[in-house]
Amino acid sequence: MVIEKINNPKDLRVLTLEEMNALASEMRECIIKKVNCIGGHMGPNLGIVEATIALHYVFNSPQDKFVFDVSHQCYPHKILTGRKEGFTNEEKYFDITGYTAPEESPHDIFKVGHTSTSVSLATGLAKARDLRGGNENIIALIGDGSLSGGEAFEGLNNASALNSNIIIIVNDNDMSIAENHGGLYNNLKQLRETNGTCACNYFKAFGFDYHYLEEGNNISKLIELFQKVKDCKVPTVLHIHTQKGLGLECAMEQREAFHWILPHTLDKQETKEPQPETYTSATVKYLLNKTKEDKTVMVISAATPGATGFTPQVRAEFGNQYTDVGIAEEHAIAYGSGLAKNGAKPVFCVLSSFIQRTYDQVSQDLCLNKTPMTILVNWAGISSADATHAGMYDIPLLSNIPNLVYLAPTNKEEYLAMLDWSIEQNENPVAIRVPADPLMSTEIKDVTDYSKLNKYKKVIQGEKVAIIGLGSFFSLAKQLHVFLREKAGINSTLINPCFITGLDEEMLAELPEKHSVVVTLEDGQLEGGFGEKIARFLGKFNIKVLNYGANKEFTDRVPIKELYERYHLTPELILKDIQKL
Repeated sequence: MVIEKINNPKDLRVLTLEEMNALASEMRECIIKKVNCIGGHMGPNLGIVEATIALHYVFNSPQDKFVFDVSHQCYPHKILTGRKEGFTNEEKYFDITGYTAPEESPHDIFKVGHTSTSVSLATGLAKARDLRGGNENIIALIGDGSLSGGEAFEGLNNASALNSNIIIIVNDNDMSIAENHGGLYNNLKQLRETNGTCACNYFKAFGFDYHYLEEGNNISKLIELFQKVKDCKVPTVLHIHTQKGLGLECAMEQREAFHWILPHTLDKQETKEPQPETYTSATVKYLLNKTKEDKTVMVISAATPGATGFTPQVRAEFGNQYTDVGIAEEHAIAYGSGLAKNGAKPVFCVLSSFIQRTYDQVSQDLCLNKTPMTILVNWAGISSADATHAGMYDIPLLSNIPNLVYLAPTNKEEYLAMLDWSIEQNENPVAIRVPADPLMSTEIKDVTDYSKLNKYKKVIQGEKVAIIGLGSFFSLAKQLHVFLREKAGINSTLINPCFITGLDEEMLAELPEKHSVVVTLEDGQLEGGFGEKIARFLGKFNIKVLNYGANKEFTDRVPIKELYERYHLTPELILKDIQKL
């Protein structure tokens, strides 16, 4: 096998073209086998194999620097840069991350997992090179889907003014995670259809030297193109047309479904057995009914529809009451604020790690104007995710913005009641932290009036210890309540706060009368979070407060059990802390 000969990029340069094509096939086999085994990005990596081989054949990494946008297409790069065992040896599948990681290799310049950043990062590298008199090539590899992000525009605008070497490879497979949306993609289509010759050219408008390659999966032609622009002295765009999922028929036919897959997706047979209800399916069902009942309800996604249950069929049912803004979460918030200001009822479904991208718009365009938009924050909480997609930072980020009401439901009935109230009210922007599965249901309709802001629910009145369990950690609070009764003879008070952004000062002020310890539990970062607000308020009383949640740190694929033990998020460890007091 050719792949056995490749231990670093230099080994490519002694291969024949026939051997490089064989290598491409072998790399695809390794990627398909690994991704099917442990999950990960399938389509993006399969589509970029030839371009990655050609890049490393022509350029001299790590002296020449590659910046991968999002880096969900970096697996071929990792195979060629000394990490192939992470793809050929099943025992080492978990040794490398799914994204570029400088701690793994000098060939990875940045740790990257969010989109539209490559051109800006590469522009900085190029300017620093110019300042110190260097001569290395700087290459950014960005997909067409990532071009919809505002930072991509900002990066292109700045890069075009460098007057020195920067090479931007636009990997155009006519797809984002789902289909592309926005006017930009009409021009990319024109460029593909005219072999890059149409008069209207987005990249030339910036002033880039522009080259188009229709056969973006042809190693020979890619090498020829890369050699042509190597050591160029002006900002250059190479627009290559590739096939997402190439080499795996189902990934080519179902490009959205096979962008990222769960373990053993290829092994599973289709089943018609009913699937258990989830918070995602409950959300989809609710919104489909709501949009049919009320033509002013508008559902918004930012290029991640599948993650929130918006399949192609669901999107079709929403009709013109659905907008995918592309990879542009900032625009989604401002767009929603405009919708709300003019009488519509916007609902933006977003993942916790991506809400980080919207801080200025949430603060200025939304909350400063107090427009009544609904934001559903999904995938939030402490998890074993990689560092770039951790979802435990949303509480400090959102809960400290004035005028925003951030809600934390503990079960399906609360969630749907909060969602319905949020859409119908017109006083505040509202975010709802969608609980983590499995779905919890009381089967009793929630009739709480959430317009009475910051009113907590005292579920059980006890004494000595008060447990305040926020959102998805209310289940942990209930476990702790039972554990304290059985192991320590303490009948604790159990509180469901519902609101992340405010304090029920009346209820909190009563706690010191019968309690000596308050325990707060939150599924997120402690610093700047919910529990600290409780501790600050109770600081003037004769009562101890123990806050439990995540440390302020980036965690990378750490098992959830290990994190819970590290953060003392078990009834046993919390009891020990209480006993120490």
